[in-house]
Amino acid sequence: MSASDIERDSRGMMRTGLVYLCVSLLCACFGAMYEQFSHGVFSYYMIYAFAFPLAGGALPFFLLAFRGGRTPSRLPLHFYHSGIAALTVGSIFQGVLEIYGTTNSLISVYWIVGWGFVLCGLVGFAIGWGRSSAISKKKEKVACTDTSDMDTSRENREV
Repeated sequence: MSASDIERDSRGMMRTGLVYLCVSLLCACFGAMYEQFSHGVFSYYMIYAFAFPLAGGALPFFLLAFRGGRTPSRLPLHFYHSGIAALTVGSIFQGVLEIYGTTNSLISVYWIVGWGFVLCGLVGFAIGWGRSSAISKKKEKVACTDTSDMDTSRENREV
């Protein structure tokens, strides 16, 4: 892996961390505005909905950006992003229902799917679905192919 690939990966992780930071700020503002107009009724799910994108999104991706090394590939990243999104939306939805004064049994789907996707993303990254391992395997494959043994003359080729 070249230095430019590592720099590109760290820039991507930094950009993802900044997006998660903005999402957490938006969730905090949304929760504050919703609480302001809820006539004194509040929900801890609504107040702390910003914690999922902050602690689960911004902090880990900032750590990946500054640490360098292996970064997650697309599949674990998509699972992880989907899980954080499901947990955030589930927390906001649970808060809305609590402020409204009702319950819904289907709210548990957000928590199950969200934590399941986060776990799939973390396991996928842990077992080696990382970008640097995929790039090094590709370079190994190219390096193992020896072109000197190949006969490219026109008369030896069968069409």
